[in-house]
Amino acid sequence: MPPVILLATTVEWPFAARLAGGFAQMRVRVEAMAPNGHVLARSRYISAFHRYRPLAPEAALERAIRSARPDLLIPCDDRALAQALHVWRRAEARLDEEISSLIARSLGNPAVYSRLGARADFIADARAEGILAPEMHVVDSEDALDAALAALGLPAVLKADGSWGGDGVVIVRTRAEARDAWLRLSRTPSRARSLYRAIDRRDLHRVAEAMRPPRTRLGIQAYVEGVPATSTFAARKGKVLAALHFDVVVAPDSHGPASVVRRIEDPRMDLAVARIAQRYELSGLHGLDFMRDARGNPHLIEINPRATPTSHLALGERGDLPAALSASFFSSRLKPRPTSVGTETSTSEIALFPQEWLRDPKSAHLSSAYHDVPWDDPALLHALIGRQAVQTLAGDRSQDAGNPGLAFPKPQFLQRE
Repeated sequence: MPPVILLATTVEWPFAARLAGGFAQMRVRVEAMAPNGHVLARSRYISAFHRYRPLAPEAALERAIRSARPDLLIPCDDRALAQALHVWRRAEARLDEEISSLIARSLGNPAVYSRLGARADFIADARAEGILAPEMHVVDSEDALDAALAALGLPAVLKADGSWGGDGVVIVRTRAEARDAWLRLSRTPSRARSLYRAIDRRDLHRVAEAMRPPRTRLGIQAYVEGVPATSTFAARKGKVLAALHFDVVVAPDSHGPASVVRRIEDPRMDLAVARIAQRYELSGLHGLDFMRDARGNPHLIEINPRATPTSHLALGERGDLPAALSASFFSSRLKPRPTSVGTETSTSEIALFPQEWLRDPKSAHLSSAYHDVPWDDPALLHALIGRQAVQTLAGDRSQDAGNPGLAFPKPQFLQRE
């Protein structure tokens, strides 16, 4: 039997499906746990699909683990990570070695993730490691907010622990803005409001929040004027296996994920990745976010302790995270690597798909940059943007060597052996 990787996601982000292709090309069997209707179920690289249930999330993840019997678990969003950690704690309590060892093998030391999720604590650790990072203070009262603003000055960035995807982050430029944002973010939503949001957004997670309102810790961080940058890396027991660094060229939202990135080499980002991975003894896929100032210095602002939207990119031997992670864990069980279905390219600028296409189908970056379209996974491509749009896109790029067509059989190496 080939090694098995279980991808876990609770949101509609499409990059998990791209990650499936990255692992599958290493002849690893890929299974997925995701909400019903997720595009992951359309990918030719998914061998089995396990339904995620937002009203019983930990039970759904545990069932998926017992069914798939994976060698590694890859969380693809912060909520999936939190659920994996909850399942680990429960497995530890009942002495379930199979599940607890799987999660520890996949993530490193699960006990350190509470500190990774506490943003001010993480930044303090990074600064202790000699990494350039803007100072951050916990603000659990208005007095603490005033003291932090006196120390940091304005503008500043207010952040809520446990928030992700750009939510829970507010740039404040005046004392009044800081107070209003602090009051809004620190206020626990009422059960009625959470239930209304669950109905309005068709998000059953809000029902769970209404039953068990989350407690939010807030921090405020010194503001760094500059442009965003990001790193994504694979690690095992604190050792970095592969890493990619990017400057963000286009981001539809100032706090959200990028749609166009430019690959760079930066020894300071290499150092930050190495020291963070080693300090926390990390395993799996992770990301770091930076702000690059006017002098070009990258300031570490936070960690994403799970797979990120650029984790699937295959950019040479030192920049292929799925290959590096698979080789480290499964070298004795892997068959020869087949013809690549990844995104190997010498172009430094990359338009991520479908982010940039959805932002602006006429974007100049779609022709000037490498356009990261999953031509190798036609059903996924159709699910992401629709069949008619695919035909238009294929026509626009018909001369592109990266477009091998839209008809592919299911790879034989994904079949059970």
